Amino acid sequence: MTVYLNNDDQTQRFGKQLASLAKPGDIFILTGELGAGKTTFSKGFAKGLGIKQMIKSPTYTLIREYDTGRLPLYHMDVYRIEGDAGDLGLEEYFDGDGVCLIEWGEIIKDSLDNDFIEIFLHKTPEDTRFITVEHRGAKERFNQITDMMAAYD
Repeated sequence: MTVYLNNDDQTQRFGKQLASLAKPGDIFILTGELGAGKTTFSKGFAKGLGIKQMIKSPTYTLIREYDTGRLPLYHMDVYRIEGDAGDLGLEEYFDGDGVCLIEWGEIIKDSLDNDFIEIFLHKTPEDTRFITVEHRGAKERFNQITDMMAAYD
């Protein structure tokens, strides 16, 4: 399933709509090259959870916690991480009552014990984007998301 997005506003709108499906314990890995829209997507996702705070990339802090929305949001950026995710102490977030968005999560996904949805953000030469989705486990969640993508306008 592929969704095409023409600009940052559409990327945020897609993130916002996906957040309406979010449940406690969901883990979303955001994969894409630099500038593909991972943080832009995260801003929309946070809005969809009802978070009004400014969302910034957690590149230098590893994780930013937002607890003012419908669910807590744990926004992570593991770009600068080397090694096993188990060494990072992130399990409490993965098994917690919030939602994890992990930018550059492909770096640690092989060491995760949890199921997750991976959202691929692809940048085109025309400065548009398209999104594809895969999963490890989380089949029911994946099906809900692909249903949403099929109906996305």
